[in-house]
Amino acid sequence: MSKKWLSLISMVLAIGMVAVLAVGCGGPAKTDSTEIKIGGDFEITGGVANFGKSTVNGIQLAFKEVNAKGGILGKKIVLVLADNKSEPSEAANAITKLITQDKVVTVLGPVASSNVLAASQIAIDNKIPLLTATATASKVTVGDDGKVKDYIFRACFIDPFQGEVMANFAAKSLKVKTAAIYVDNASDYSKGLAQVFEEKFIKNGGQIVAREAFLAKDTDFKSALTKMKASNPDVIFIPAYYQEVGLIVKQARELGMNTPMIGTDGWDSPKVVEIAGAAALNNTFFSNHYSPEDKDPHVTSFVEAYKKEYGQVPDALAALGYDAALMLIDAIKRANSAEPAKIKDALAQTKNLQVSTGILTLDASHNPVKSAVVIELKDGKQTFKEKINP
Repeated sequence: MSKKWLSLISMVLAIGMVAVLAVGCGGPAKTDSTEIKIGGDFEITGGVANFGKSTVNGIQLAFKEVNAKGGILGKKIVLVLADNKSEPSEAANAITKLITQDKVVTVLGPVASSNVLAASQIAIDNKIPLLTATATASKVTVGDDGKVKDYIFRACFIDPFQGEVMANFAAKSLKVKTAAIYVDNASDYSKGLAQVFEEKFIKNGGQIVAREAFLAKDTDFKSALTKMKASNPDVIFIPAYYQEVGLIVKQARELGMNTPMIGTDGWDSPKVVEIAGAAALNNTFFSNHYSPEDKDPHVTSFVEAYKKEYGQVPDALAALGYDAALMLIDAIKRANSAEPAKIKDALAQTKNLQVSTGILTLDASHNPVKSAVVIELKDGKQTFKEKINP
């Protein structure tokens, strides 16, 4: 074979090797000429699937609305979903797939703080922005070293604010002096809220008379509840998710405990009523991100659009999903680019953005400054109790 042919074959092989390497490498690729791919790392199945589905519904509604108006940068915005099965290890697998295989430019989700923490380092390593609509644990956006995570953002208020809201509500609105705390030891979300609530409740002059713990997916809570009943607390604080909350409230009432019970946004699901029963949930309250009863025109407009699309009133997770999508849409427009680094910079500069739950500005720690509401459950229905500003 001549040297000329050998050189030609070598060149072809070299080009082929480069092409293979380009395909095999992870990280973002240039977006399709007609689409901007956004990843969705969500709890579609598993313990908090109801939350995942609501959040995705809110995102899809916002994307549908912007696409109907011509999209962003002349392109259609598309949500590519991956199911994390409500498990941290699966959240890591899901974001890896979205980044390396689906080539998304930003990731929305997950819902639970533990799942976001499992996924966030992968986003950071690949320089892909991750925007969670719902994860409230402080260390989601700020590491143990106190440094802000450059590529991680959120659309919801954080646990210290939420824990303080409920401690103040207990002391000032319910006017109670003693409290018991029942925490999910498997959840960063639950443990963080319990810590802040305890600190603020004591600071308000209250006393913690009992502390008990359970693990996610437990079903029998009567032993711990019996111990709490013996301590005779004025209120029981349960910072947990709806599946366990429903069973805890149901079993507490079966034990004759008529004590007020209070919680946080993890309670916000129709499933909690199905599990506990409407009557059992009387005299219970929880903090939340918005109320569909709010007469603000932006809230009203969102609620009507959601009801038209899905045939039901949106819960707070749907509202936060919608808000997170609006934050991302706004960032891409201001960046005038679908490049991850430029989207990241624009997200960090979010200021005075009108979303469904109010006016949103991100602080230096990538956390929104916004209001909270307290919801009361009456005969299984959510009713607006009061609004608390930051």
